[in-house]
Formats: sequence, structure tokens, C-alpha cells
Amino acid sequence: QLPDRGAPARGPGVAVTIGYADAGDLLAAFVRAYETFDGELAVSLFSDDAEYHEGPFSAPMIGHNAIRARWLELAASRDQVELTIERHLVSGDTVVAIWHLGYVGRLGGEHRRVAGIFVLEVRDGRIGRLRAWSQERRADTVGGDPAAG
Repeated sequence: QLPDRGAPARGPGVAVTIGYADAGDLLAAFVRAYETFDGELAVSLFSDDAEYHEGPFSAPMIGHNAIRARWLELAASRDQVELTIERHLVSGDTVVAIWHLGYVGRLGGEHRRVAGIFVLEVRDGRIGRLRAWSQERRADTVGGDPAAG
């Protein structure tokens, strides 16, 4: 049973704010976990029952085991990962981050570029829900249909 996706990812009595600097520290730790495929660091950033949505229409990964499994999948398919948070904004317990990513596919050696937005709902300093929207293409593709790249 999935929780109500429209409800805030917090329980009663939980602080509903995160400071700008603390959000920056959380995002920096997320970047370290992502670039190094450190599953332990990754799950330490998420609440035990966290939801991780990789896209607006995909089913969420729920909990540490699902998130750790996704990190292992990424490690098997990507190399030379560089994730950069361009800027972030904070409102209450919500952090919005604009980011870009570059990596090399392990199988074909293809260079890929991704740009996107994260929306994190934070409770007690950990991510309760992360939603991501992104656009990906080959690094050498300019213009045209991104799905073809």
C-alpha cells in the first residue's frame, strides 16, 4: 500500500523546516553517494520508509533496500559520473535542486548528459520523498529529438 502521494512526507510533531546551508550539505552528500555509487551513504540520507521517484510517471522505489538496489544498477551501467547541483532553493521542508549529470555508459562507452530537477521533502534532516524530472541525451547531440539521442 503506497502512502497518499499528495500528502506531505512527514509525520506529526516533525520539524517542517530545513535551512539553506543544511540543504546544501544534504545535497553535497547525495552527490558524493551518487558519484561513488556508495549505497550505504545513499541510504543514510533517506528515511527508512523513503520514496524515490525517478520520474513523474514511474513507480517509486520505497525504502532502503530498493534505493540500495538502484545504486547497484547504476554502478553496473555507468562510469565517470559527474553530478553537479547548479543551485537549490528551500521552502519549509522542501528542497528544489537544479542539476546536471555526465557519465559514460559501461557497455558502449557512450558519453551521456542529463539535466534535471530534484524535489526533496525532508524530515529530521533526512529525505522522506525525492522526486526527479530529467532529460537525457548523448553528449554529442545538439538539438533534434532528445529521445533519439
